[in-house]
Amino acid sequence: MSAETPAAESGQFTARRLQFRAWRGTRPFWAGLFVLLSGLPIIYFPYYHLKFGHLTLAMSTTAGAGSLIIGVLLIVLGVTLWVQKHVRTFAGVAAILLALVSLPVSNFGGFIFGFLLALIGGGMAVAWSPGEPPQAQPGGDAPGEGTAPEAAPYGQGVDGAAFEAPYDHGVDGAIGGGGSQAHGGPAEHDLSGTSPANGANGRHSAG
Repeated sequence: MSAETPAAESGQFTARRLQFRAWRGTRPFWAGLFVLLSGLPIIYFPYYHLKFGHLTLAMSTTAGAGSLIIGVLLIVLGVTLWVQKHVRTFAGVAAILLALVSLPVSNFGGFIFGFLLALIGGGMAVAWSPGEPPQAQPGGDAPGEGTAPEAAPYGQGVDGAAFEAPYDHGVDGAIGGGGSQAHGGPAEHDLSGTSPANGANGRHSAG
């Protein structure tokens, strides 16, 4: 026996358990189980004999055949809920009716045990509904699959902030492209008073 055998058996057991869970989730499993179990006490108690020493107490009644029929029908309905989930409403209603009939016919529904199991199982079968499959979420672009960012226009940064173009240095080292002009144009430092951009004469501009 190799060391891999327990791991393989454990993996098979897990796979079987997951398959059973998936099968159980697609049908009214617990409703069928309760209905199936409800038929056992209804069948058993009418044919059971209690013995107290030499005294034998027969619990069978004149409706023993009726108890047998009710119990067999409940077992069949329980199995039907497992293999034919589409008839769950019919099977649930039939189980409830048989549970009510078993009260006067089969020793109070198998001493209330069978009656309660059939009543609960029938109600669960009627109330059960198949679950909806999970829907796919509307996904956007996967990370890294978007389009390339657009190039920023000249004079505007990536985040929308404007920036100034670098100064153009002329041949003689003066800023602005010529030796006669410094940071601004000639009208900015014109003190002659003749330039309309100053709005005043030269004396007011100088003083």
